[in-house]
Amino acid sequence: MPLINVRGVDHYYEWVRSTSPDESEKSKPVMVFVHGWGGSGKYWQNIAIALSSEYDCLIYDLRGFGRSNDLGEGESIGYELEEYVEDLAILLANLNINRVYLHAHSMGASIATLFLNRYEHLVEKAILTCNGIFEYDEKAFAAFHKFGGYVVKFRYNWFLKVPFADQMFMARFLSRPIAKSDRLEFLADFLLANYDAALGTILTSVSKQAVIEMPKEFKKINVPTLMISGEKDQIIPAEMGRQASMLNDKLEYQEITNTGHFPMLEAEAIYLEKVKNFLCASSIFANAQN
Repeated sequence: MPLINVRGVDHYYEWVRSTSPDESEKSKPVMVFVHGWGGSGKYWQNIAIALSSEYDCLIYDLRGFGRSNDLGEGESIGYELEEYVEDLAILLANLNINRVYLHAHSMGASIATLFLNRYEHLVEKAILTCNGIFEYDEKAFAAFHKFGGYVVKFRYNWFLKVPFADQMFMARFLSRPIAKSDRLEFLADFLLANYDAALGTILTSVSKQAVIEMPKEFKKINVPTLMISGEKDQIIPAEMGRQASMLNDKLEYQEITNTGHFPMLEAEAIYLEKVKNFLCASSIFANAQN
């Protein structure tokens, strides 16, 4: 299992490449994928494979999640989104990568948004999926944090053996069915996530501070960015993405009908079409400008 040490924590990463003999000497641009809360880079696999003819795709697991869930004796680092931004910057530096296309989802898209404004010189273009801005409601946030604490605390591996547990767990996330293997992998990742990381990121990413700061971050983005929402997303409703995209003319908004929080899994072909159209159109525009 390929691991790289970032601030004292071993991070899982992998390359998804598609190189034919006649392409072996060509250098492709790098696309790095950032997953959301409770998951891992596994659910990006099919999208990365589909884009690997044009990009060298880098998938990694965030600190405390997936195959990076052993924090060991690493540095004492908090779980603010800004800390995950620094993790990514150091990861890229350690891999000698100085320019990327950033492709991120959910909480990972919040991390990516902050990254765009702190390390703009490292990013060519970005795709932010299922993300946006929301309003602060003290009682609702307190209830969410309390419920989230219970969800994170009471996780048991035997749950994987309960019939239909994967369907029950993913029901709120989805509008269309996805492969059973994907449901089981996401459930397993959630159960194995580090407790402190899982709880800490809930408290910091869904907070009054985030409500205040994230609209400012969307306004500051200065690289071509595509925002994709699932029409029936119950976790981060499409309206939140639409509102964020209206804050900045660098943000293009696309919505995929009848999909929930995982449009890249629920409607892979449509999702890829929108991503490829954006990448192609923005490349043509950049060439025209030059």
